[in-house]
Amino acid sequence: MGARLLMDRVCEGDSTRLPAESFGLTPVVPPEKNRTAPWDCDREACKGRNMVERVFNRMKHYRKAATRHDRLDETFLANLQLILIAIYLKTQPKTQLV
Repeated sequence: MGARLLMDRVCEGDSTRLPAESFGLTPVVPPEKNRTAPWDCDREACKGRNMVERVFNRMKHYRKAATRHDRLDETFLANLQLILIAIYLKTQPKTQLV
């Protein structure tokens, strides 16, 4: 098995899945329910794909990341890191200081 490619369900069509397979990648995307010839999908890998999608969805809530007005790539990546830190801190349980 080659490297896995986490794909969104929107990209599950043959036009994106088949070229990924030709490069030796294993697409991780569940088939649509109305497919005539569905393929087997690794459910554990799909859980990881779902987690990645949820993180990207949370990042889109920050306007700075969604609009990308930065001139330098380094500045954009630094802002993404700050956003990910903020998301991480928001999801951590609050502990009481004694």
